[in-house]
Amino acid sequence: MVLVLLLVTLFFASVTDGKMLLPQNVNNLIAQNAYVFILAAGMLLCILTGGNIDLSVGSVVCFVGAVGGTLMVKSGWNIFVCILVMLLAGAMIGAWQGFWIAYVRIPPFIVTLAGMFVFRGLSNVVLQGMTVAPMPDKYLNLFNSYIPDILGGSNDFNLTCMVLGAAGCLIYIAIIIKNRRNKAKNGYETEKLSGVIIKGAVICTAILAFTFRLAQYKGIPTVLIWVGAIIAIYAYITSKTTVGRYFYAVGGNEKATKLSGINTNKVYFIAYFNMAFLAAVAGMVTIARLNSSNPTAGTNYEMDAIGSCFIGGASAYGGIGTIPGVVVGAILMGVINLGMSIMGVDANYQRVVKGLVLLAAVIFDVVSKRERNK
Repeated sequence: MVLVLLLVTLFFASVTDGKMLLPQNVNNLIAQNAYVFILAAGMLLCILTGGNIDLSVGSVVCFVGAVGGTLMVKSGWNIFVCILVMLLAGAMIGAWQGFWIAYVRIPPFIVTLAGMFVFRGLSNVVLQGMTVAPMPDKYLNLFNSYIPDILGGSNDFNLTCMVLGAAGCLIYIAIIIKNRRNKAKNGYETEKLSGVIIKGAVICTAILAFTFRLAQYKGIPTVLIWVGAIIAIYAYITSKTTVGRYFYAVGGNEKATKLSGINTNKVYFIAYFNMAFLAAVAGMVTIARLNSSNPTAGTNYEMDAIGSCFIGGASAYGGIGTIPGVVVGAILMGVINLGMSIMGVDANYQRVVKGLVLLAAVIFDVVSKRERNK
């Protein structure tokens, strides 16, 4: 998928005469798709439990944003109190939906479909059908500003951004070396060294090119820090913790998992509780980017998150998928969106392309699994 992402990026760069890779457009890729990364990290946990999805996340994003925007703009509440209220609202929604899914065993599709209607309607009730704007400057600084250049670069080049990009490459290389040594030490099969070097070189080149473009504009957007922190946390949870492995176990064989002593009801509850909580975080990011709360915010956000997971390698049957794969899928979706927008492709045709890409990813997953079973 990394290779596919590079090919798609090069394709759009060529057909747009390089506009795709302009520093401001690279920045827009992050700003406009931050919510996708956040929601996709939570959606992966739902999908891992058996190919289940959450259809309510777009409406939850809108509802949480409506509550927060109303309290900040109309009631003049402290922004940190409002952030706490928004997170609590997301947690309560997650507990509500998680209860019906995990303990009453109502299908997730039905519960979250109901939630999609309920919270979209409540958003309009809270906003009274009107847009609330603008957001306080202190709030925008948290989610919609840039990290200052503390290393003293020029006005045209953010040196701090470039240094952090290089540091990210070194950390990535150190992780690869550590993981490879651990596998060899424990007697596990390791990848060919040549393949590891090529993959590492490609990813490091992409990181440096990305941060170089950001450095030419305004540097690192604060929302990238939020996204990076969430991705790192969930990558660790899914790959290094016992709870994270439970999601894979339930998706692989729920009956066997239950017989082994794992509380599968709790696993389902955590997945949907977590999904609503991350939808609240995405809601905070969304109203900062739009600088407003409006009744149409979050429309089709769930589809972007679901598409990113499946394109990134998550299985439609559950039990398979990784956070790095989801990140690649989310970036690919963002590149397709941005590239077609620069080309001036009609919005309706953009939906057609995204739908076909999603279908192709799922077909590939289903067919390849069928061949493995044979």
